[in-house]
This record gives sequence, C-alpha cells and structure tokens, in this order.
Amino acid sequence: MIRDWPELKALALSLNLPEVKTAHPWGHEVLKAHGRMWCYWAALADGAPFKAGPEEREMLIAADPDTFFLHPHYTPHGLILVRAGRIDTGWAKARLTRQWRDAAAKRWLKAWDAAHPQA
Repeated sequence: MIRDWPELKALALSLNLPEVKTAHPWGHEVLKAHGRMWCYWAALADGAPFKAGPEEREMLIAADPDTFFLHPHYTPHGLILVRAGRIDTGWAKARLTRQWRDAAAKRWLKAWDAAHPQA
C-alpha cells in the first residue's frame, strides 16, 4: 500500500514511461505526462487523485468508502481520491498506465505501441 507522495512518485517513475516530466505548479511537485497533469498528491486532502467518471466514482465509493472519497475541490475535475495508506500498488500501476495512455496524442501512441508491442 502506498502511504505518501514519495512512494506514489517512486511507483509512477518505476513504470519507465516516456514523456513524463517533473513540474511544480502551485508550489507542489507533480508528474506530468505528455504535458498534462498525470500523478500528484492532493494538496487539500491526504490522498492521491486519479481520473474517474461520475459512475465509476459512485461505484468505487460505494464499494470501499474507507479507501475512495471525494473532496469538493477535485469533484468537478472528474477525479476520485484514494486515501493515504490505502492505495493498492497494482491498482495504481494499472490506473497510471491508463491515464498515461489517455494523455498521449493518438498518433504518438500508435508509434509507441508499434515499437513496444508488450508495453
């Protein structure tokens, strides 16, 4: 289980995905993928935000409210928060990979997939 930003950042970087850069918007360290916010720690809540649509957010919160929650600041941005110490490593890896792929331009991703068939 991931407990804090250093652990989440280490996990994200261990995926060795290209086009990932460190940035410091609003004075907080984040990782951007393809120029977009990708992986960071919620400044207003003790947890990590991940992209999720309204139906998925409802399902996750209903299934495990001790792990998943919302904060008013992040709700309009299509994010679900995962509490510190309850972030499953496998779930986070899969989610980060999907979000990295979603941030990539389709043309770039097509070339990446052709060059990395098992990635």
